[in-house]
Amino acid sequence: MLGNRLPSMTAQPDPTPAYSYLGPAGTFTWHALAQVPEAEGAEWRSVSNVGEALDDVIEGRSVGAMIAVENSVEGGVSATQDALATIPGLRIIGEYLVPVNFVLVARPGVTLDDVRVVAAHPVAYAQCRRYLESALPTHGHIPSASNVAAPQGLLEADSPAQAAIAPPGITELIDLVELADGIGDNPNAVTRFVLVSRSRELPARTGADKTSVIAELPDDAPGRLLEMLEQFATRGVNMSLIESRPIGDALGRYRFVIDLDGHVHDERVADALLGLRRFSPNVIFLGSYPRADARQIEVVSQYGDDVFTDARDWLRAILSGEPDA
Repeated sequence: MLGNRLPSMTAQPDPTPAYSYLGPAGTFTWHALAQVPEAEGAEWRSVSNVGEALDDVIEGRSVGAMIAVENSVEGGVSATQDALATIPGLRIIGEYLVPVNFVLVARPGVTLDDVRVVAAHPVAYAQCRRYLESALPTHGHIPSASNVAAPQGLLEADSPAQAAIAPPGITELIDLVELADGIGDNPNAVTRFVLVSRSRELPARTGADKTSVIAELPDDAPGRLLEMLEQFATRGVNMSLIESRPIGDALGRYRFVIDLDGHVHDERVADALLGLRRFSPNVIFLGSYPRADARQIEVVSQYGDDVFTDARDWLRAILSGEPDA
């Protein structure tokens, strides 16, 4: 019958969402992505760099990308900041903190006395320098692409390294042994990661939020940076981060990466952003999202939402000719 020749109208299941991260499994980025409830049961796409992760999001291969944006020791991650400034259509929808410490690993049977060359990601290597200079004063260093690529390389037959710097727990994923743990110079080191997507839906305001923007100065006239900072100070908006990055079109031209305490739905933050937009020739809104530490933002009473709405109502009454109350 004709009905038997019709194509099936059964709805096809939605494809499994994917998230991109700097891999492979076991990196600090991997640990950050493990904190995202929505990523459980999703496909995890291991990529080699920030650009590849963000390309996955822009091209629709992933619904989100986990990328490192700031380290408590090294400061802002310039590759991430530059990418967020130059790739349109991206929004930060969450942030996650991962404690950063390191272990020294080797193939089974290798001892610390056998180590002549250490493989390590350059950032990890810099954060373990004191330990290495003390325990292995004559060692050489081979840079690796990631904190997991370094220990993985030890399994290669022609590896010139006898040991590698790696994240804790790596021996559960790779057949290696720990030679030393807690080798980081700063036991309090933390890396801040952000989850980036194309979603235009703002995460709900929680009272413990952060707003990220990137802005440029209109010119290099004296006092311009102060004018920009006054947009926040006069509205009681605290900045938890401000870093400059070269725009690249000329010497002395910089954009500023800024994190604000609060949500764009907070009246003081919204008013500050309006002032910033009037002042700056280019403002990129990166998102408002819950703080990873869930710390509630303390607001001085003179900058509360009701103060801004009362002032707006007062001006509206003047413009409409209403009689004085």
